[in-house]
Amino acid sequence: MEESALVAKAEKYLKEISNDSIRLDNIEEFENFKRLYYKLDDRLNSLQELKESMDAQGYTTPFTSLNKYGTKAIAEVSLEEMSENSRHNQMFRMKANAKKNVLDRVKSAIDAHKIAIGHLEQCGYLKCDSCYKKYSLSEFRLKGEKCSCGHENFSFKINKDATYRLEIIPYLPLSGNYLVLMSELSGYGRNSFKKVLNILKQERKGLVKTISLVIRFRDENGRWIRKNVTLDSEYISNYEEEVRNRYGKDVRIEVLRFHRTKPAIIDDKYVRNALAISYVKYSEDIISSIKDSILKRKLSDFKRINKYDAIRYKYENEIPGFIEEYDIGELESWRQSKITEEFEKLHFIDKFGNYNRSLKRDLKIRENIEKTIFENMAPTLMMWDIFRYYLTTSHNNRKISNGPFPYIRAELDRQQRKVFQTTFKKVIKVLNEFTDLKIISIPDMDLILYEKFKFEKQSKNSNILFNYPALGAGLIHEHGNIEIETIGNVLNINDSKIKKELKNINHIRKPKSAKSKKFLDLIKK
Repeated sequence: MEESALVAKAEKYLKEISNDSIRLDNIEEFENFKRLYYKLDDRLNSLQELKESMDAQGYTTPFTSLNKYGTKAIAEVSLEEMSENSRHNQMFRMKANAKKNVLDRVKSAIDAHKIAIGHLEQCGYLKCDSCYKKYSLSEFRLKGEKCSCGHENFSFKINKDATYRLEIIPYLPLSGNYLVLMSELSGYGRNSFKKVLNILKQERKGLVKTISLVIRFRDENGRWIRKNVTLDSEYISNYEEEVRNRYGKDVRIEVLRFHRTKPAIIDDKYVRNALAISYVKYSEDIISSIKDSILKRKLSDFKRINKYDAIRYKYENEIPGFIEEYDIGELESWRQSKITEEFEKLHFIDKFGNYNRSLKRDLKIRENIEKTIFENMAPTLMMWDIFRYYLTTSHNNRKISNGPFPYIRAELDRQQRKVFQTTFKKVIKVLNEFTDLKIISIPDMDLILYEKFKFEKQSKNSNILFNYPALGAGLIHEHGNIEIETIGNVLNINDSKIKKELKNINHIRKPKSAKSKKFLDLIKK
């Protein structure tokens, strides 16, 4: 396919996706659930085919074709030829930009679809009515909607103890329009977006990827030669020996640099952007539904604040006919004078421009609410979901499955766990008071994650079938000092299952019988 035709095809397909909005009405009904899953899955396959075609045509490095321009000396090029080269260069640059931009959008759309599909996979599963075998939606489709036992009758089940948040799916940049969605965020939404990205970009201590050296060595004629050398990470412990083997015993190392990789919690920028946008926009939707209720409780005069906002909005977006739009200084002066005039009439300010004391206090309270609650709502939900995902899944599951967080690391080190040291208690209190969301404040979340990863290593190869959601709940109870009933209610897990996993935890950590101790010693070896 020609390059221009491929760009046009991709843009047309992305536009079709943007025009087809996602609805979650009656999503718990299987036909609606399946219809949405199949639609997203089909789209993902089409987008991946587009990306493969673009990769094959060099869309990942679209500017390389421009390198041939400007290779001649200036004296050798005529003025007419320079003008022609400049025109062609500009044309090719525009084409290269179009390739880069459309590939960027396709990559973003692919990762957004992976996130949506991952949340759906976590949410629902199918159970054969004959043999009771369980299937994920991907397995169900791959099997041609038939069980391996030959039966075609299934029951659809909602996985209540799994980690998913279907409400974010409509807010994902499914058409790759993440820049447009970012521009639509509110003031506190933009600050919230940055906070979520900082959580997802939390980097671990770097691992050495390459070693750069500047060396001096003697050539065959005895002259000293300086050279830059790059070694792979396999030579980290014997780089001196390696350069001596290559360049002789007289080699001298003048400069030595270790280049480290610093993988983040989620090591893909498109996934990070998509998750941050969706969680922030979902949080903005929650805030819009509870904002008035919160402010009415906290402010001395809620109606006055609304009037204050209405006046500011009216004049800050008005352009009078007698002022040219480009005359910014005069326009701002007129707007400020009209706002001041209206505020004086309503006694919001006095003749000296000083704000009414109670109004000033209300504005300060609202600003504080926006900073401490509204800005932190998306980070709170994101941290809770990631924390819950790590606690309620196995190491192998996180390593093999994309899940609701594609490219998430199977395990976090101490540096990455630091983000879980922050607990947004005020936000959690507001969510519990004004919404139906189930979330609790858990102290020392980072230490509980450490205990979970430690336990996974201890129980490796034990062949014990754990109920991982209940296991995670048990660890919260054990290290967070929270009642089993409270945890079970929040995580939708039966109390008896949690108690059973607590016994398994004690069995692994503190074996009582000699046989059990010997078995655990063998596992450790």
